[in-house]
Amino acid sequence: MKIALIAGSSGVIGGACALALAREGYALALQYHTNEQAARDLLHRLPEGTPAFIFPADITKKEEVEALFAATRQRLGYIDVLVNAAGTALPQMTLDAVTVDEMDQVYALNVRGAMLLSQAATPHLIKKEGCMVHISSLWGIVGGACESVYSASKGAVNAFIKALAKELAPSRIRVNGVAPGLVPSPMNAQLTEEDLSAFAAATPLGSLVTAEQVAEAVCYLIHASMVTGQILSVDGGIVI
Repeated sequence: MKIALIAGSSGVIGGACALALAREGYALALQYHTNEQAARDLLHRLPEGTPAFIFPADITKKEEVEALFAATRQRLGYIDVLVNAAGTALPQMTLDAVTVDEMDQVYALNVRGAMLLSQAATPHLIKKEGCMVHISSLWGIVGGACESVYSASKGAVNAFIKALAKELAPSRIRVNGVAPGLVPSPMNAQLTEEDLSAFAAATPLGSLVTAEQVAEAVCYLIHASMVTGQILSVDGGIVI
């Protein structure tokens, strides 16, 4: 049985990835930070008999990431797949309104978290010739007005994915990313129905992206054995 560790499992995209991989027969290590109830609810939604456990960890802290992987090794074994769906964004605002602490908060989770997870996952993936998929964002490719800090952090993640893919390719570890368009979730709860409708209307395919559609792309990259260093846009045609 293959094993996947999903960071950010208590979120909308992380949860959808967990369900998709469980349906493919994966055992799951499910990381969350503070939303234990959402992680527990996810456990109950998994197909019956799925080997899975939840684990609280702050992925900006090396010792907590190492504890997460140690628990996974002890309870399930070495992972075949890392899916990093953990992330944060600020409310939309111009750069002059963003504090240094807010900048650091976004970078710590989105960038350092991706690096620490990848660092801890590599010894596992070397043994399994496995892969990792990081969830990026449309704004990491084209940038978003009033989203400059978030855009910069996801741009950094995209560059990290490409560099790490080159670094780990000799070990047959693949590293890819998925860059979704707007996925309705608590992270963008400040957007009104009018905002969401306007974004959908501006999308060439005419609708917002669902978490399940992002999970489809994640599963594709997990199976695509000669694809590495790619950022796959799942945005309805905004980035073409």
